[in-house]
Amino acid sequence: MAISFFICLMFFLVIGLSSARVRKNTQQDYYLASHSVSPWLAGLSAVTTNNSGYMFIGVIGYTYAVGLSASVLMVGWILGDLLASLWVHKKLRAVSVEQGESSYIATLGAWGGLRQSWFRPLAAAIVLVFLLAYAGAQLVASSKALQVLLDWPTWLSASLGALLVMLYCMAGGIRASIWTDAAQSLVMMLAMGIMLVSAFNALGGVEPVYQAMSAIDGFLSLEAAAVVLPGAAGVMVFFIGWLVAGFAVIAQPHIMVRFMALSSAEGFVRARLWYYLWFIVFYVMATGVGMLSRIYLTDAQHFDAELALPSMAVELLPPLMVGLVLAGIFAATISTADSLLLSCSAFLSQDLLPRLFGRAYGMKVATLLATLAALAWALFNRQSVFALVVLSWAMLAACFVPLILVLLLGSRPRGWQAVLMMLTGCGAVLALHLAGVSVDLFFGLPAILLALLVYWCAVRLSGYWPAR
Repeated sequence: MAISFFICLMFFLVIGLSSARVRKNTQQDYYLASHSVSPWLAGLSAVTTNNSGYMFIGVIGYTYAVGLSASVLMVGWILGDLLASLWVHKKLRAVSVEQGESSYIATLGAWGGLRQSWFRPLAAAIVLVFLLAYAGAQLVASSKALQVLLDWPTWLSASLGALLVMLYCMAGGIRASIWTDAAQSLVMMLAMGIMLVSAFNALGGVEPVYQAMSAIDGFLSLEAAAVVLPGAAGVMVFFIGWLVAGFAVIAQPHIMVRFMALSSAEGFVRARLWYYLWFIVFYVMATGVGMLSRIYLTDAQHFDAELALPSMAVELLPPLMVGLVLAGIFAATISTADSLLLSCSAFLSQDLLPRLFGRAYGMKVATLLATLAALAWALFNRQSVFALVVLSWAMLAACFVPLILVLLLGSRPRGWQAVLMMLTGCGAVLALHLAGVSVDLFFGLPAILLALLVYWCAVRLSGYWPAR
């Protein structure tokens, strides 16, 4: 088991370190690979970063708990993501290239004419906290897998992931992250496919599986997703919430920089083909594994659902294959963690403290500091991976989706209006989280709507519509 796992880890590390051969000691190269990434690499890297430990640990655990209604989340998420890709991605890349910006927040600021306002440093300070929480969640996901499969303590497995990411990110920047993402995507797909086929065969095929699922109350009902309203109306509310969550990919700096790094605007169509083909196939398999795990691991009352995949792997597979599945989980977590940490580094060196971290060595110091902060978050975290990722995703959505929507509509908000939208959205997410609102409802949706309402009121009260 351990041998195949460590072989995969060394494979990832060698690929990441090899990117140092073509690096340039510039901000554009460290954070955007000098806009030289081919479409297939950008597509695979973006989708691998998007899926993360959230898919292997969080989604499978969530599906284990709720059953078929998790598929509503899947469809809504992918459709929302597609709409975002069609409307926003190309514009962000164009602004980044034209203005020479290497940070996501700096690019948004250039798009909205907000360079001289408080928006840029304030946004970086707020978002930095939740990106670190997001990165910490990835290290938590990897530690859960290693705890089950290798019986390692949490601190050791989280530290291993942090060390691996730090080494190749400091060596090659985002190029190292993108190259390793491509290799990790293959291991992730193979690992999930092995688990799906093995679980299905172990449970006896279609008829026994269907009968076992039917025997679990509400497991095959879509109405389990109806947590606000009963029946079809509740399912629709659930779907719309996660459609918005998918659209909020435009607010995730670690994913958007992949498309900003594309070698040409003409490559977007091919990048999308790679991205969505992989995304759909992998998400369907993950949902299937989550549902099968509920039949195979029947003690739902006394079982951490987020341990479903590694627990089932130990029982179903020979040691060599268990190591491969473990490598797939680990690859999923570090493929997102490295991207998040590089985004944190960009915010520190480009938006918050450019004088301190703006030079070549400073960017690497910023990456080191971000890695240590994420590791600390992982070691002291007590939330589930699913809940932590959803909270971070919602917070980023509340920060940036309202502003991007306003910009798409042709408006150019003033600095104080952009800051007001951002603070309103963030405050709403935090209020809903502290109120204990279920993560079944994507609470980024009401936060986004409230932020847009506040902007509209601010414009009406000022009597000035800030059009382009």
